[in-house]
Parts: sequence; structure tokens; C-alpha cells
Amino acid sequence: MAQIKHNGEVVGICGDTVKVRLTVSSACSGCHAKAVCGVDESAEKIVEISGVEAAEYSVGEVVEVALQSNSMGAMAVVLTYVVPFFVLALLLVGSTVVGLSEGAAALVALGGVVVYYLVLYLVRERVKKTIKFIIIKQTK
Repeated sequence: MAQIKHNGEVVGICGDTVKVRLTVSSACSGCHAKAVCGVDESAEKIVEISGVEAAEYSVGEVVEVALQSNSMGAMAVVLTYVVPFFVLALLLVGSTVVGLSEGAAALVALGGVVVYYLVLYLVRERVKKTIKFIIIKQTK
């Protein structure tokens, strides 16, 4: 599987962290992974890449950003799409089995997804440590 890369521009440097604004290229429209990538159809995304030699980069420099490994991309997809789907489905089926009306079951299921995303938000620092981006200098 090919590594997914995006061009971006360095917009900030702080310590060993480089902030890169990802730019959507026209190649995204034909990419088969655009539905799970999250970059297509968005105006701009800022990605923080930690643990790099920030002195090697300057604000305004054009760089490439990629996931450190393809398995990290798969984990991101599982956390953002697969797990919430199963939370929704299990709570919907479980709620109807215990006798709730369809409307109440739908509210319970949606509430469960909201709680899941809230928990994911609360543990975002831990997730950041497992999903690592790399920055690649572009040669001229």
C-alpha cells in the first residue's frame, strides 16, 4: 500500500514542533482514499509534527507530511469510523431488544456515539502519541 502524503506549508515553529498547513491538491479528487483521509473537501488543516529538528525548517517553507507508517492510518480510520459505527449499531439493537421505542433507541444510540467522541476528545493527547506524522523536506 502506498504511503499517503500531502503537500503543506510550514506556518509555525515552537521548540521541537513544526505546524504545517495542509493544502488540498487536485490529485485528491481522483484518490481512492479521499473518503477516509479527511483532507479532501476541506479548506485547510493544521497538523503538528513533534520531535523534529525544527531549526531545519522555516515558516513559509513547502514540505510534505505523511503518516509514519500505514498501520497508523488504519488505526485512525478504526478510531474515527469503525468504532463509532459499532457503538451506534450495538446501542440501537440493544435498546430495541430491551423494549425501548425506535425513537428512544435512536436517541440512546446517538448519545452513545456522542459519548464515544467525547471520550476520544478527552484522550486525544494519548492518541497523538500513537499516531505520528513525519515531515519531509521537498527538494528543489
